Amino acid sequence: MTTQLSRSTGRKPLSSALHRHPRGRLLSLLSLPMAWLVGVYILSLALMLVTAFWVTDPFTSKVKPGFTLDNFASIFTVPAYFNTALRTLGIAAAVTVVCTVLAVPLAIFMAKIAKPWLRGVLAVAVTLPLWAGYLVKILSVRIVFSDGGFFNWVFGPVGISSPGYGVTVTIIALVYLWFPYMAIPVYVAVSQIPVNLFDASADLGARGLRTIWTVIVPLLKPAVVAGSIFTFSLSLGDYIAAKFVGGSTQMIGTIMAQNINLNPPVAAAFAVVPIVLVLIYLLAVRRTGALENL
Repeated sequence: MTTQLSRSTGRKPLSSALHRHPRGRLLSLLSLPMAWLVGVYILSLALMLVTAFWVTDPFTSKVKPGFTLDNFASIFTVPAYFNTALRTLGIAAAVTVVCTVLAVPLAIFMAKIAKPWLRGVLAVAVTLPLWAGYLVKILSVRIVFSDGGFFNWVFGPVGISSPGYGVTVTIIALVYLWFPYMAIPVYVAVSQIPVNLFDASADLGARGLRTIWTVIVPLLKPAVVAGSIFTFSLSLGDYIAAKFVGGSTQMIGTIMAQNINLNPPVAAAFAVVPIVLVLIYLLAVRRTGALENL
């Protein structure tokens, strides 16, 4: 019916036109995603970068358009700002390392050793943090490490007390939040490794740890890199964990939240720091060749 109608009216169906014009077909597919990416995401970042060069009137606290590098210079000249940036970088790196150390042996056990029912239980346990809201997970960590919380209740009788709210608990909270983003790609990568590689390594005299280090780890590099991009970048931009379980610990997001109303250009300048750090990390990883296999 549609074909007869198009013939009678002399109009060509849209599907036929798109079939003959690959560029038009590609444009129709990418128009909405590109509108969102360019119009919302990239434009917002561009406006933020522009704001970072503006000036805040010290008397009226009003932001005035202009051009100054003082906002970026304050990151390095103000000791509190510089120490916060270094602390955030260290926390993000620590979270990534801990997630990697936990994910690799767990993925090997799940994929190659555990029985199917146990594998399913572990898969649920790994993805369980994704089922709850962000604040629910942060508050649960806060309750666990409080003075009368679960940690002191279990380990208090043997003389081990909670470390208290600070950098350590902040790292634990971020590992709890972002561990699934490391564990899932590593598990998928391990499950695709042929079993005969383990057998061949054992036949050549390599034991468990040597097999993991010389055979498994090189094959897992792309998966670890993929997971680390999430754990590293998400930890850099987080500040709610530090607010609820960090005690007096401040992160880059804390400085941004404190200045978003008082001094928006400084907040915008600090927002550039995580972006630059992630770009540096991606460039460093690219030089290793790990991104080529993602």
